[in-house]
Amino acid sequence: MCRKMDCARARSHQHDKNRVESARDRQMTISVIMLFFVAFLPYALSAHLAVISPQDPVLPIGSSLTAVCTVSAELEITARSLYWTLNGRRLARNTYRVLSQTESSVTLHQLNGSLQQSGDNLVCHRSNGEVLAGSCLYVGSSPEKPINLTCWSRNTKDLSCRWSPGSQGETFINTKYVLKYKLKWYGKEKDCEDYTGQPYTCYVPRDLAIFTPYEAWVEATNQLGSATSDVITLDILDVVTTDPPPDVLVSRVGDLEDQLSVRWGSPPALKDYLFQAKYQIRYRVEESDEWKVIDDAGNQTSCRLAGLRAGTVYFVQVRCNPVGIYGSKKAGIWSDWSHSTAASTPGIDRSQSGSCDSKPSENNSTLRKELKQFFGWMRKHSYGCTDVSIKLYDQWRVWLQKAQKTHDQVLQSGKS
Repeated sequence: MCRKMDCARARSHQHDKNRVESARDRQMTISVIMLFFVAFLPYALSAHLAVISPQDPVLPIGSSLTAVCTVSAELEITARSLYWTLNGRRLARNTYRVLSQTESSVTLHQLNGSLQQSGDNLVCHRSNGEVLAGSCLYVGSSPEKPINLTCWSRNTKDLSCRWSPGSQGETFINTKYVLKYKLKWYGKEKDCEDYTGQPYTCYVPRDLAIFTPYEAWVEATNQLGSATSDVITLDILDVVTTDPPPDVLVSRVGDLEDQLSVRWGSPPALKDYLFQAKYQIRYRVEESDEWKVIDDAGNQTSCRLAGLRAGTVYFVQVRCNPVGIYGSKKAGIWSDWSHSTAASTPGIDRSQSGSCDSKPSENNSTLRKELKQFFGWMRKHSYGCTDVSIKLYDQWRVWLQKAQKTHDQVLQSGKS
């Protein structure tokens, strides 16, 4: 019995405690609302008792504007005490005019394009700095005809398009660009919806037909006008690009100090398509940003770089152009470059660094001159990925290096 009474008293105490806390929370909420109301009441009242006209005008670049700030007599201030700011900068007094006890005007000439697409802030203040009213000025130009519309498809699965906004480019006010496309002969016009990539690009992720041409164009509109690009016609199979070649491997060619071997895989996303790939290779030395490009890699998936510097780190990249997918007659579009793969050529082994044979034989001198001429010719003709006499070239290079090492060893043993 006592235990039940104790439990009842505990529940009653907890209920009273919750009721007190609830009342305290309500009181705190009311206090916050009152503070907010008191803080913003003057601004709220002045916002309704003062107005700028015209409100949020849209103007061409170079135009002039006269704006009027009208204040209510209830504010008990005169127009002569008002001042104006544009984007926070106080305007010169000689641009103002007092039209009446409650009206002040400001005149702006040769307006430049808006500093931000959300508009420039023209504000009327009372003498103590308090904001009375504001207006956004949208100063810009109508869009020009979009140009340079180009599109590409990654592995025939999607479509991406890019364009330029015209020769003038910037309109200074919010301008909407819409990529439109349709099947050429019977399709319904559609709007591209994904503009989340780079500026002036749009992405169509799916539901595209092949073997049927599309028409595509761009419409640009803003509050000052509109413009439409030329219509381009494209077939998805004619604008295919693919992923960078995978599995790029760069390795040495035995002990040859001026060569590297490059191998890579064909684009896996197009393995089920009938096409002939073309490849390009570029390479650079570690300490340089300048790339050398090899255009003649053809459709093979390997290449030998010749004429390199000994003991040097090289970075190599490969890209692919899928040509003639399903018999397309158009040149494909190059993929992005693969990630850089690094490898170094072997260093030149010189056990007698800084010394040389002071009395070479006449026969040895003649042979070296002949070899120098031969290697110069071979380097000239083996540059890139060509395989002209590459086997013979390798034999000569290996023989020369062995001969040089033997010669150096003989000199070393003779001096010791």
